[in-house]
Amino acid sequence: MAIPGLLRRNQPRFGAERSGILQQTRLAGPMPWVIAIMIALTVIAAAGGLALSNIASHARSQIAGGLTVQVVEAAPAERNRQAEVAVAILSNREDIASVRRVPDEELAELLEPWLGDFAGQGDEAIPTPALIDARLQGPITPRRLAELRDTLSASVPSARVDAQAGWLAPVFQAIASLQWLAIGLVVLLALTSAAAVWLAARSALGSNRDTIEIVHLLGGTDRQIARLFQRSIAADATVGGVVGLALGVAALFVLGRQFAALDSGMVGGGGLKMVDWVLIGAIPVAGIVLAVLTARFTVLAALRRML
Repeated sequence: MAIPGLLRRNQPRFGAERSGILQQTRLAGPMPWVIAIMIALTVIAAAGGLALSNIASHARSQIAGGLTVQVVEAAPAERNRQAEVAVAILSNREDIASVRRVPDEELAELLEPWLGDFAGQGDEAIPTPALIDARLQGPITPRRLAELRDTLSASVPSARVDAQAGWLAPVFQAIASLQWLAIGLVVLLALTSAAAVWLAARSALGSNRDTIEIVHLLGGTDRQIARLFQRSIAADATVGGVVGLALGVAALFVLGRQFAALDSGMVGGGGLKMVDWVLIGAIPVAGIVLAVLTARFTVLAALRRML
C-alpha cells in the first residue's frame, strides 16, 4: 500500500512539473531547419502549380470560341478578294460574335523577326496568307467547325479554318503534366517531412528511455508523455514553418520578377490570386499539424512496444 500511495502523492507533482522531467524531448538541433527547407520547397512547388493553373485558365478564356481563317493564295489580288468574301460570309452569320481581318502590315511586323524584310509588301516579299480572326458564340465543336469549313469552301476555296484551342492543345497537355508534377512534389515533401519527424521522435525516445520508465512509475501516462513530445515538435515546426514560408515567398517574388520581365501575354496570366496566397499561407499550418500528429502517433506506438 505504501508504493501506490507514494505514486498518488507524486502524480500531482508530475502534472505540475512535467515540462522539466524529460530533459531531451526537445527535437531541436537541425529539425527546425529541416522543416524550414521542406516548407520553403513546398511553397515554391505549390505556387508553381497554382500559377500554371492560372495560366491555363487565362489562356482558355482568351481563346474560347476563337477561330483563325487563313486564305492561302499566292496572287495578292485574288487573296484580297477571297479574304473580303470570307469576312462578309462570317459577318452575316448569327453564330459569329466578332470578325476581324488582321492587317497585312501587322502580319509583316509579326513575321519580321523570322523572315526579316522578306515579310513585307515589296517585290521580293514572301507571299503570306490573309489572316482573319473570328470568334464563335459558345464552344467550338468538331461539328460546328466542319459546317463552317463547308460554308467557306464554296466561295473561298483557299480558306483554311482552324480552332485556336487546337494550336495550344500540346501546351495545355504540357501544363497539365507540370501541374501533376507539382502535386507529386508537394506530396513527396510532406512524406519526407513526416519521415524526418518520425526519426527525430524515435531518437528522442531512445535517449530518454530510462526517464520515461521512471515517469511511468510515478503515474505518468502514455498520453502525458506523448503530449511533451507534441509540444516540443510543435515549437520546432512553428519556427521552421515561419522561416520556410519567408524563404519560399522571397523566392516567389524573385521568380515573379524574372517571369514578368518576359512581357509575355500567356505568362502574364499566371499571377497568383488572393485565394492562391491564402492556400500558400496555409502550408506552414498544415506542416505543423502534420508534424504534431506524426510525433504523437510515433511516440504512442513506441511506448506501447517499450513497456
